[in-house]
Amino acid sequence: MSAAPDPPGGWATGPVTVRAPATSANLGPGFDTLGLALTLYDDVEVAVTGGGLSIEVEGEGAEVADRGERHLIVKVLRRAFELIDGLAGSGRDGLGQPPGLRLRCTNRIPHSRGLGSSSAAIVAGITAARALHPYGKLLDDAGALRLATDIEGHPDNVAPCLAGGLTIAWTTGAGPKLVRLDLDRQVVAFIPDQRLATERARGLLPEAVPHKDAAANAGRAALLIAALTGGLRQDVLLDATEDRLHQDYRAPAMPESAALVARLRVNGVPAVVSGAGPTVLAFATASQVDSIGAEVGNGWHIHPLNVAPHGACVQHDGA
Repeated sequence: MSAAPDPPGGWATGPVTVRAPATSANLGPGFDTLGLALTLYDDVEVAVTGGGLSIEVEGEGAEVADRGERHLIVKVLRRAFELIDGLAGSGRDGLGQPPGLRLRCTNRIPHSRGLGSSSAAIVAGITAARALHPYGKLLDDAGALRLATDIEGHPDNVAPCLAGGLTIAWTTGAGPKLVRLDLDRQVVAFIPDQRLATERARGLLPEAVPHKDAAANAGRAALLIAALTGGLRQDVLLDATEDRLHQDYRAPAMPESAALVARLRVNGVPAVVSGAGPTVLAFATASQVDSIGAEVGNGWHIHPLNVAPHGACVQHDGA
């Protein structure tokens, strides 16, 4: 059997490996707006080949390695290649889709736990496409954010995955935008074994909320930015992470998470549901959590993490 032909000219030679961080969205009151990049990573290697589609998955999501063209990262790569070809315009010869792709994923971000696993996959695919396509630089950071948001549906997780740090994301008539803020601090993620689909968590939200609750969340979100970036006292951060828009409504789908948030907060630990849950995120150090270990209870995987200073990026030799 003869070897598959080399990929056509123009595509980047050799595989591209992208490291994408986990993320935590909402952070309590910042619903669909605030997000953190965290030091827990997926590695995605993509190569253009002479033909066929090969997918290997190690770790989380190994059960979906046989999805072929329906695999999320493959779908993202296809869309990104098509978009970049369109940006190249009629003055250049478009490459279309590559004749073949090889995808290898090493996944460490838990799936369906509120830590942005789908955003990591989306951003990794877009970042890899920009590196592989000869006109990839035509898809700038703003374009990458638009595409990632269009695929994911909301910018709050893809923004920190792209930019790192603490991000504030919003949408205008021209599309999504973000502001990135440096944040050097520890957090602790309490990750349960059970999963919760984001669609189910969103389905529990009401169509309208009381005006006083919306006003309270606006004030708390502003206070949260000041508390995180200004080094304000822990009691201020505890007040700043209070939420009235989504966590209580979602509690029936994750009663253990709601109960853990309540226990931690009673003990003065600023704790929130991470994204759509069921992971709980605490703005505390591992030693602070150890001091109230009895309040945590069983059934939780405790992961001390830092805020990741960088978003998804191509890994080079020695990185």
